[in-house]
Amino acid sequence: GCGGGSGGWVLPCLLGFALFIRVAVSTHPYSGEGAPPMYGDFEAQRHWMELTLHTPLHQWYTPSPHNDLKYWGLDYPPLTAFQSWAYGAVIARFEPQAVALGTSRGYETASSRLLMRWSAVASDVVFMLPGIVAFVAAFYRRETPARRVWAVAVLALSPAPILIDHGHFQYNGISLGCTAGAAAAIVSGWDLTGSVLFCLALNHKQMALYFAPAFFAHLLGKCLRRRNPAWEVAKLGMVVVATFTVIWVPFAIADGAGMGGLLAVLGRLAPFQRGIYEDYVANFWCATAPIARWKQRFSIPTLARMALGVTLTAAAPAMAHQIARPSREGFLWCLANSAWAFFLFSFQVHEKSILLPLLPVTMLALSAPRLASWLPPLACFSMWPLLTRDGLPLAYLGAVAVFCAVVGGGPPTAPSGNGGGSGGGGGGSGGGGSGG
Repeated sequence: GCGGGSGGWVLPCLLGFALFIRVAVSTHPYSGEGAPPMYGDFEAQRHWMELTLHTPLHQWYTPSPHNDLKYWGLDYPPLTAFQSWAYGAVIARFEPQAVALGTSRGYETASSRLLMRWSAVASDVVFMLPGIVAFVAAFYRRETPARRVWAVAVLALSPAPILIDHGHFQYNGISLGCTAGAAAAIVSGWDLTGSVLFCLALNHKQMALYFAPAFFAHLLGKCLRRRNPAWEVAKLGMVVVATFTVIWVPFAIADGAGMGGLLAVLGRLAPFQRGIYEDYVANFWCATAPIARWKQRFSIPTLARMALGVTLTAAAPAMAHQIARPSREGFLWCLANSAWAFFLFSFQVHEKSILLPLLPVTMLALSAPRLASWLPPLACFSMWPLLTRDGLPLAYLGAVAVFCAVVGGGPPTAPSGNGGGSGGGGGGSGGGGSGG
């Protein structure tokens, strides 16, 4: 574990404190609070609960009398829809009016806000925090308990995900937690389990695609170094296909929709009509727009092809390295490189997308402590326009101050002769095989 030894109480206290910070941030305003007619992301999440709870599955992603796609139509993969259904069912037990079909638009009572806020906290308890602890325990297993606890603190108190999920209001902790869990499984040699977990992350939020090149390159590199590479690749492929099939097949079966049902979902996941960037995102296209005038000079299809080419080019060197020489720490750097390539150069990036490259950087807490310490506050600063629009400047200052106060002094000093940050270093291509 992360907090073994005589100080075993420290980790539970840290996790309790991390939950307290989340609850404290949740007392601040949220996206679109009291702002009709569209409100904001809080209303989007509530509306999806209303929609999935009261309409047939084949109508979740298609227009119908009860599903106006222009009013927060579902635009995330199926696991988000299933999560919305499950959370909506729980909330309906306590306050049915909050998710009543057709009459609950903009529903904002104190009790419904509390239910929604607690659903976000519960998501972190079930997905994000266990994923963090599992990763630190797996990757830094040779570190001292004190240093492992510091690494957990960097991840659990990172202010940007807290402000977005518990201030602005989303459920990014589910996909990020599954991604952290997938990384924990893979660095432990459980490649099939890791593949399933990453498929779950990808099927909850398509933005997890930012990490896909790194997972692909690292796992391919490991397979190529084994006795029967073709069979190892085939096993991973079968697991991925099986996971996607289980998640997606209901939309083909529902009302006999067939391929049309699958295409209806896919069509909602690619927001090309929104343009190459949104709002004031700190990436290449937005930063150079005043001079290059991308949106005025090029069509959307042309910009999409340009973005794809530049993104893959930026991610390619780290991918090539992991295919040729897969390693545990190299996998994390490849995750960071891939996510940064997507954030800086891909099509349709939002300010909140900074959460994706931020995750692997903070996972490198004991390998690159300075980077993992100063990047989270900087990532929050990049979202300042969004956070101020949501009425979260005080929560922003508090969350950043807590993070800096707890981790700003750096990790505890490693004892002399300690084997190094990633523990068990090695090539990551051996022990454990692709066992699930």
